[in-house]
Amino acid sequence: MIATLVKCSVLAGAVALAAVPVQAKTLRWSYQGDIQSLDPMALNETFTMGTQDWFYESLVTFDKDLKLMPRLAVKWENTEPTKWVFHLRQGVKFHDGTPFTADDVVFSWKRSLSPGSDMRSFGVYATDVRKIDDHTVEVTTPQPDPVLPREWIDMRIMSKAWAEKHHTTEASGVKGGANNYANLHENGTGPFVVVQRQPDVKTVFKRFDGYWDKDLATNVTEIVFQPIAQESTRTAALISGEMDLILPVPLQDWKHLKEYPNVSIYHRPETRPIIFGMDQHRSELLFSDVKGKNPFKDIRVREAMARTIDVDAINKKIMQSAARPTGTLIAASINGYDESFGEPREVDLPKAKQLMAEAGYPNGFSVQMDCPNDRYVNDEKICQAVSSMLARIGIKVDLLAQTKSKFFAKTQTQSGNQTSLYMQGFSPSSVDAGRVLDSVVQCRDEKAGLGLQNWGGYCNEKVDALIGKIRVETDQDKRNAMIKEAFTLVRDDYGFLPIHDQPLSWGARKGVEVEQRADGVLDIRGIMMP
Repeated sequence: MIATLVKCSVLAGAVALAAVPVQAKTLRWSYQGDIQSLDPMALNETFTMGTQDWFYESLVTFDKDLKLMPRLAVKWENTEPTKWVFHLRQGVKFHDGTPFTADDVVFSWKRSLSPGSDMRSFGVYATDVRKIDDHTVEVTTPQPDPVLPREWIDMRIMSKAWAEKHHTTEASGVKGGANNYANLHENGTGPFVVVQRQPDVKTVFKRFDGYWDKDLATNVTEIVFQPIAQESTRTAALISGEMDLILPVPLQDWKHLKEYPNVSIYHRPETRPIIFGMDQHRSELLFSDVKGKNPFKDIRVREAMARTIDVDAINKKIMQSAARPTGTLIAASINGYDESFGEPREVDLPKAKQLMAEAGYPNGFSVQMDCPNDRYVNDEKICQAVSSMLARIGIKVDLLAQTKSKFFAKTQTQSGNQTSLYMQGFSPSSVDAGRVLDSVVQCRDEKAGLGLQNWGGYCNEKVDALIGKIRVETDQDKRNAMIKEAFTLVRDDYGFLPIHDQPLSWGARKGVEVEQRADGVLDIRGIMMP
C-alpha cells in the first residue's frame, strides 16, 4: 500500500450518493489495524473482507445469528449432485451505474482463480460457472458439495466491465499496492461507496443512493474509519466521544470502562481459534541456526512444544480469563467440533525436555517467530508469552512482531510462506469445520488452490483422504464422524499448536446499537445511531 491520499475518482459522475437527509448520521469508528486492500480477492482476512462487504456483495450472506440469507441471489437449488443454480437479483446496479448480471458472477469466479488471488480456495469449489441467462447461473462442482452456498459467503462479485476498463482482471494480493487498480479503488453493489482512501490513516464511506435494498435498516449515512494501533489511545477516543465504536477493546479495560455511563461494552466468544503453525515442508528451516534439517518435521519436537505452552496461564494473565483455551483448530461454536479433540494439552516440562533430547536437540535451537501486532486480541503479548515458554526447553525465539500488512505479505502463500513459526487465527466463513480442513489442514497445492492458509505446509495423507470424503458426504452424522476422525489425527500428529478461542471485545458510545456476530464481522447494515 502507498501512504498517499487516494480519491476514488472512478466513481465521480457515475455514482449516485444519497441525498443527505435531515437526520444524517456519521459513524466514526476505529480498529487496531487498517483495511489491507479494497480488492475483495486480495486477502482472506476476516476484518478486511468484513469491511469490504459494505461496498462489495456476495450471492448469499449471513444474518446476525449466522443464518444463511439471500443477497445478490434471491434463491438457489441443488438441481443435480454436482450442480447448483443461483437465481440473481434483478435491478441491482454497481456504483458506477452499470447493471449487475450473470456475466459479472462468471467473471468474478474466474478472477478468484487468478494466481495473485487469496480467494482461490473458494474458487476451486467449482469447476465451471455458466451463464444460463442474464439473471441465472449454473455452478458445477467437482463432486457433490452439500454446503456450497455457505462456502461462497465471501465470494464477492465485481463488475466485469469495470475490471476490464481498469486492467484489473486479475488479483495481485496485498503486495500489489498501487500496481493493481482494484487495491485502491472499488466498484461494488453494496450500500456504501468509498469516497476517500488514505491507507493507514483514514477511509471515508458515503451512503449509495442507488442501493437495491430500500429497506436497509441502518440510519448511518457516512462512515469515517481510522485505524488506531495504540490500545490506550483507542480507548481514550471512545471515552471522549471522538469515536462512536472501537474494535477491539483491550480486555484489561473492561472493568475500567464500566465506570463511564456514556460507554457500552459488547463481548461474546468468537468463531476464531488462535494457533501457532510450524514450517513442516522445507528440508531446512528459514531463520534458524539449525542447518541441513528441519526440527519441526520431527513429531517429538512438535509434541515437546505443545507440552510446554501453558494455554491456561495465557488465558488468565493475558486474556483476563475471557478466552476459551483449546486443543484444536476450530472453535466450540463451529459445526463439527467435539470435545474429544478440543481438550487443551496438559503442560509437562520434564516430558517436553526428554522429547527434545530424544530428537537430538538437548540444548534446543533458535528460530524466528512471525506475529502480527494489530490483528488479533493481544496478539503480540501472546507471542511474547509463547516465546518465553518455549525458552524453557531451549527453543530461543527471535520474535518478529509487525503490522498485519507486513505480516501477511511475509507469511501468506502468494508470498512464498517466508516463515518458520507463526501465529494464525482462522474463522471459517461457512461456520463449518470442512472449511478449516480445506484451507488450513489440507496438503498445500497452490496450482489446485488447496491448503492456501496452510502456511507451514503440514501434510498428512490420511487426513487428506478424509477431507476428500467430507467434501462430498451429505449425511451430516457420517460427515461429522469423519470430521472428528480428521481432527483427532491432526491432534495426535501435533500438526499445530492451538492456544484459545479468542473473545470478541467491542466498545460503543451509549445509544449506538451494534449487532455483534460471532464470526467477528461488523455488519454496517445492523448499526443504528442515536
